[in-house]
Amino acid sequence: MLQAHTPMPNLAFVGGGATLRHQAYEMIKRSILAMDIYNGSTEIRLEENHIARELGVSRTPVREAMSLLEQEGLVRSIPRRGLFVVRKTKRELIEMITVWAALEGTAAYLAATRATDAELADLGEMFDSFTLSGLANRLDDYADANIAFHQAIIRLGGCQLMVEMSANLFVHVRAIRSTSIRQDGRPDRSMREHAAIIAALQARAAERAAILVRDHALGLASHVEAHWSLPET
Repeated sequence: MLQAHTPMPNLAFVGGGATLRHQAYEMIKRSILAMDIYNGSTEIRLEENHIARELGVSRTPVREAMSLLEQEGLVRSIPRRGLFVVRKTKRELIEMITVWAALEGTAAYLAATRATDAELADLGEMFDSFTLSGLANRLDDYADANIAFHQAIIRLGGCQLMVEMSANLFVHVRAIRSTSIRQDGRPDRSMREHAAIIAALQARAAERAAILVRDHALGLASHVEAHWSLPET
């Protein structure tokens, strides 16, 4: 099934400064990052004319931006059908989460030794406004905080290459987390596991933090394996 004229979050007119191609690329990529690409069976189709109008540019920089995004594996061109946001198979998603677990676990180890006390305090405050009793009524807010939390751990590891390597993985991991956080009692489990991770990081227990973060991510892989009905191939 195709989704025609998919709304593109976070698009705005591009202006001067960087090249139009680069600006279009940044805006389109930001929009894709904000999409819930695994919520439902509908393929997300990207319409060049519609995007060009949203950005206030011609089709040329949009086409060039799409070419860059296709090279990064975020979009794909299907002859006679158009451009689509890439959705991974179930097996591919599990492999991506496994790679993410390795990266984020290492980042957590590094963060426990490199991050400042203030940075780790800020990390801990991300969930201060949430309670187990009130979580069910704030799942959208919690999903956003959850994503920011995992991005922050990667960043606090202090390894720029790790940040860059995880960026494209995160397009899919983010979408999986946003959907799965509403399933199978995961919000309560997520809050407890986050609290343990934060405690380990703030105690500078690097090895424990790494193990907790890794197992937290691998738990998501197990959840996808058990509960998601995406195609296997």
